[in-house]
Amino acid sequence: MSSPFAHEWLREHARRTPDAPFLGTPSGWTSYAELLARVESLAGSLSDAGLCPGEVVLSSLPDGPASVAFTLAAQSLGAGVAELNREISRDSLKAVAEQTRARFAAVAARDAGSFASLGPEKLWLVHGAEPNQKLLSVLGATPFVRVREDGALVEPGQRHAGLPLDEHGTALLVYTSGSTGAPRAVVQSHGNLAANSHAIVEYLELSSTDRACLILPLFYCYGKSVLLSHLRAGASVFIDHRFMYPRVVLDAMRAEGCTGFAGVPLTFELLKRQLTDDAPTIPSLRYLTQAGGAMHPQTIDWVREAFAPARLFVMYGQTEATARLSYLPPELAEKKRGSAGRAIRGVELRVVSETGALLEPGVVGNVIASGPSITAGYFRDPEGSAEVLRDGWLWTGDLGYLDSEGFLFLTGRVKQILKLGGHRVSAQEIEEAIATHPLIAEVAVTGVADPVAGEAAVALVVRAPDSSLSADEIRRYSRERLAAYKVPRDVVFVDALPRTPNGKIARGELAKLAK
Repeated sequence: MSSPFAHEWLREHARRTPDAPFLGTPSGWTSYAELLARVESLAGSLSDAGLCPGEVVLSSLPDGPASVAFTLAAQSLGAGVAELNREISRDSLKAVAEQTRARFAAVAARDAGSFASLGPEKLWLVHGAEPNQKLLSVLGATPFVRVREDGALVEPGQRHAGLPLDEHGTALLVYTSGSTGAPRAVVQSHGNLAANSHAIVEYLELSSTDRACLILPLFYCYGKSVLLSHLRAGASVFIDHRFMYPRVVLDAMRAEGCTGFAGVPLTFELLKRQLTDDAPTIPSLRYLTQAGGAMHPQTIDWVREAFAPARLFVMYGQTEATARLSYLPPELAEKKRGSAGRAIRGVELRVVSETGALLEPGVVGNVIASGPSITAGYFRDPEGSAEVLRDGWLWTGDLGYLDSEGFLFLTGRVKQILKLGGHRVSAQEIEEAIATHPLIAEVAVTGVADPVAGEAAVALVVRAPDSSLSADEIRRYSRERLAAYKVPRDVVFVDALPRTPNGKIARGELAKLAK
């Protein structure tokens, strides 16, 4: 499919297989033709309201037909969509609204008050019932259009098939997790999304017979990439956000005939803890994908064994790369153990020095990337963009090396480098050494001020259930595997590591816990 525009992928599949299911939730399925009708109805409503190409609209909806339809409708008219975490704070929401100057937003009734207080010109309100007096009072004088939870307008109007678009135009603004200060939004163009989706379809060998179980949020680039790659392939996606009950989701995967499952390291750690006695049996499952940070080697082994014969794809990427930069083919799992894989189609990976000089295979340096899925920059942030984009290359902020066959091995983050006694040490290196202890469930390492050395390493440890492992035992274990200056000065036991909404370790919170 040559078009770089997701709404046109939808239109083409709706023409070829109108009754084929595309988007499912525990409430039911929406076919390609049904979703297209809702996209065009919403596009007509947005056009009538005066939405112009180049504008940004906000979306804060539960993942499902309405959220997908609204985003595709706005994009078909040339607008960019900022899909927001519904748990966003009022201050952050206000900052986003000021930065984007958005006139329009799609919201659920629960969030109507927060958005109405921003003074938008119009809201698209997704609500299953007639607004009651309480909701109307919250909305005040803000005009709104009622939308059903399936994405259909309560009062349908003229449909709109979309406008001619430029593939370099903004399709999404993705707010990165864990940022501090002013909100930072990665610009993802239609061309970025198309290139990323096409590469994923290729290496996962997706076809119209595939069906992904999606537990990741759509405001997260990993979740969005699952949705769009399956849309491009004419496949289907079952959205299920009941992962607090893992067995419920696994039962749904079995019942719905899901062929794929995507998760971050925490996803699989939770599954591993829940499924200690018996392995899941999902006959339809043929692949799993993991990204969003490095996963413990023992957990990788467990996933491969527990879900066999389904194949596990370990992947690496960034929001600035529209999700994916590399993947490790499952057949090379043992040969390239510990690798983040090779570059996806269209992407080139290099490892360079601080000055940008190309480094030899095996030499650790800065990981940089180029290709059609790389962002043009941060929204209205030229200084931030210039910091990570240099001469057409994305400086990922990751450290690593390429082997002689072009496979990437990550060793840490530039900003997670500790200076211990004059030595520059990767926090990830210490974490990986400690994490091999069988009585440790999770570990994260951070640096704290030290009156003698300037900085000292502190390990925050989640012990395995029923473990009474002591700090001295952990330090002794570390000394057997690390140079003396890399051994954590202190060990702090915690019930759980702090996480971002995307499930990644909230690195900014570690130092507070370490104190």
